[in-house]
Amino acid sequence: MMQIILNIKSYGYAAMLAGMLLLGSCQNFLELAPEDQVSGASFFRTEVDFMQALHAAYNPLRTVGPDYYTSEMRSDNTHYEYNPNNQGTAIYMRQDIADFTNNSSNDYSAAMYYDNYQGISRTNVLIDRLSAADIPAAAKEKMEGEARFLRAFYYFKLVRYFGGVPLYLTEVADESQAFKPRASVDEVYTQIVEDASKAVDLLKQPEKFPQSGYASKGAATMLLAEVYATRKQYAEAESLLLTLENMGYDLLPNYADVFSTDQKNSKESIFEVQFKEGLNTGVQSNFIYVFLPRCHNTATITYGVATNNTSNNGGGWNTPTQEMIAAYEEGDTRLEASIGMAEGTYDASNYFKLEADKSVVNYVAPDGKIGVPYIKKYLNPHANPNNTDDNWPVYRYADALLLLAEVQNEQGKNAAALVHLNRVRRRALPQAEDLRVTDKTQLKELILKERRVELAFENRRWFDLLRSGKAVEILTTNAAWMKQHYPYLSTESYQIAEEKLLYPIPFAEIGVNPLLEQNKGY
Repeated sequence: MMQIILNIKSYGYAAMLAGMLLLGSCQNFLELAPEDQVSGASFFRTEVDFMQALHAAYNPLRTVGPDYYTSEMRSDNTHYEYNPNNQGTAIYMRQDIADFTNNSSNDYSAAMYYDNYQGISRTNVLIDRLSAADIPAAAKEKMEGEARFLRAFYYFKLVRYFGGVPLYLTEVADESQAFKPRASVDEVYTQIVEDASKAVDLLKQPEKFPQSGYASKGAATMLLAEVYATRKQYAEAESLLLTLENMGYDLLPNYADVFSTDQKNSKESIFEVQFKEGLNTGVQSNFIYVFLPRCHNTATITYGVATNNTSNNGGGWNTPTQEMIAAYEEGDTRLEASIGMAEGTYDASNYFKLEADKSVVNYVAPDGKIGVPYIKKYLNPHANPNNTDDNWPVYRYADALLLLAEVQNEQGKNAAALVHLNRVRRRALPQAEDLRVTDKTQLKELILKERRVELAFENRRWFDLLRSGKAVEILTTNAAWMKQHYPYLSTESYQIAEEKLLYPIPFAEIGVNPLLEQNKGY
């Protein structure tokens, strides 16, 4: 089987073709292609053609998967490194999302809207063209299964970020099909369930580990289970989650190894976004450079690789808060594996002079020094700046076990839930006694806390808060803590309300599509 990452050169060409075929974000590509250029009619002929189109449908995952600006930084896990001397547009738009002061013109929430629809448009082209494809049946089934998984994934992101959104389910052929009103939340979820269920039926479980990187039956199962859990269909979610262990998934013995580039697509990985260190532009990852403080030389932490990450696109984002650090129990090995401490001083321009990489455990800054926490999960050896090999975790088996504990507890199956909760916790706290709480409400809080530290900085916390029904309560408490500890926050920041649990439909989209209505509060 071809690996996704090995076919990266086809992404640009196939992505360009998919963009020409569809209105990705209400842009018109309606003119007929000249006969001397590639068109949809001449392109979709061989299995290789369809594989290129499939790879193009995967490509938006590289932006909508690591969506830390719109999820992790919106939650109570992380914040940002504030520099009053650097407040350009790209800076304050990201800060606004974290501070709950964003509006409908915010480029970063808009990117989530458009990038997910870009993925949807490409899956629609593929699904439509596969129906008449003259390729082997097994290949056709596999590609349809992956395309339906991707479409369900993209719509699942959209409905949780924006509420009801327009449903595009076929290739757009003319302008009359380009502008649709918002479907209801229930209608969007009905389509997600239909696509994810079809993907579960069509896809096969992993043949071996490490896996290929393509979506499998396991990935579709986990997606559908999370959808059911979100919809409070707990029995359906439980039934699906119980099938995963028989597909070969398991926890790795050591938590830190889960994020090693030597363990990509391991038996603990159910689905992850593929990146690859190298020369192909857009393929490599750079998370560690985004998560370090803004400094003129990162070499002390980045394996001797020196770069200046003080530009708008690098450094100072998704910074763990002290409240997040305090959420780990004493002796929890996940703290050391997840968070590091950059030590140094700030210069006159409020940029960080990085002097040492220290352990976060019981850290106290020496006199004259400052410690800035950073996300360490994505720190692995590499040779060049902003060019790393780290994949982005989307679904892990530990996530599945904790979600299973959650849905079993919601059904009153407390004893069963504790088995899965303690299994995950035991890896991180091998000397600690198992939890024995049986009260449903208390156990729900413990599972939510365990998910917070186990899945920290993997973009799960925001959606966990939404699903728990406790988002406003928890974020209101966090807002008070944030304003106490970050005096530069404005009085308008962190005004937590139900309507702020959704992002606004992008202003530009409202402008071109008169059928759309804006979310309340924007």
